[in-house]
Amino acid sequence: MPVQKSHYRNVALFLSFVGPSILFFVLVFIVPMIFGVYLTFTDWNGYSSSKVLVGLKNYIDVFSDGSFWKSMANTVRYSFVSVVMVNLLAFALAYMLTSGIKGERFLRAVFFIPNLIGGLILGYIWRFIFSRVVVNLYSVIPLALFKQSWLSSPDTAMAAMIIVTTWQYSGYILLIYIAGFIGIPQDMIEAARIDGAKELCITRKIRIPLMVPSIVVSLFLTLTRTFKVYDLNLSLTGGGPYDATKLAAMHIYAKAFEEQKYGVGQAEALILFVVMATIALTQTYIGKKREQEM
Repeated sequence: MPVQKSHYRNVALFLSFVGPSILFFVLVFIVPMIFGVYLTFTDWNGYSSSKVLVGLKNYIDVFSDGSFWKSMANTVRYSFVSVVMVNLLAFALAYMLTSGIKGERFLRAVFFIPNLIGGLILGYIWRFIFSRVVVNLYSVIPLALFKQSWLSSPDTAMAAMIIVTTWQYSGYILLIYIAGFIGIPQDMIEAARIDGAKELCITRKIRIPLMVPSIVVSLFLTLTRTFKVYDLNLSLTGGGPYDATKLAAMHIYAKAFEEQKYGVGQAEALILFVVMATIALTQTYIGKKREQEM
C-alpha cells in the first residue's frame, strides 16, 4: 500500500507540473489542427454557418490549381537561396565577432536590430530603397543594375526578397553561431596552430565539425521561417510582378479570405505544412546523424 500511495503521489506531482503545458498544447495546437483538417473536407466559405462535406474535392482542386504550384515553386526557390545566404552570412559574422575585434557587443546589437523590425515595416522601407533610391543611383553610377526599380522585373524582385530576408534573419541566426563558436575548446584551436595549421584548415577540420549542432538548429529555424513568410512578401512586392514573387502563404491567404474558398485554402495550407515539415525533419535527421558520426 505505501508503494501504491507513493506511485499515485508521483503521478499527481507529475501532472501538476506537466498537465497545464499538455492541456495548453492540446487546446492551441492539436484541437485547431484537427479542426483545420476537418475543414479541408468541407465547402465552408469562412463565414457561413453551414459546412457541407465535399469529400476530396478540395484536394482535387488544389492539385489542378497551377497558380498554387507556381507559388510553391517560388517558395522552395526563395527558401533554398535564403537559407544558404542567411547561414553563410551569419556564420561569417559570428566568426568575425568572436575573433577578438573591438566593439563586439555593440556590433552584435547592431546586427540583431533588423530582426526586431516587423516584416511589414521592413518591406515598406526596402520598397522605397529599391524603387526610389536605387533608381536615383543611376544618375551617379550609370550601371544597368540601377537603371530601373528592382521590383519591376521578376528576377530582380525575387533577388530583392532574398536580400531583405538575409538582412533581417542573419542577425538572429548570428547569435546561435556565436554560442557555437564560444563553446569550441580553445586548447584544440591552440594545439592546431602550434602544429602549423592555417585558419581555413582549422575552421574546416575543427570548428565546423564541432558546430554541427548549431548548424542543424540554424538551418531548421531559417527553413521554417522562410517557408511561412507572408508580411514581407505583401509589403515589398505584393507577389508581383506577374506573380513571380508570390509565395505559398500569400496564395493561401488570397484563396481562403479573398476568394472565400476556405476549404481549398485550408487544404493548400495543410500541403504546405507537410512539405515544410518533411524538408525540415529530413534536414534535422541528416544533421543529427552527421553529429553522431563526429
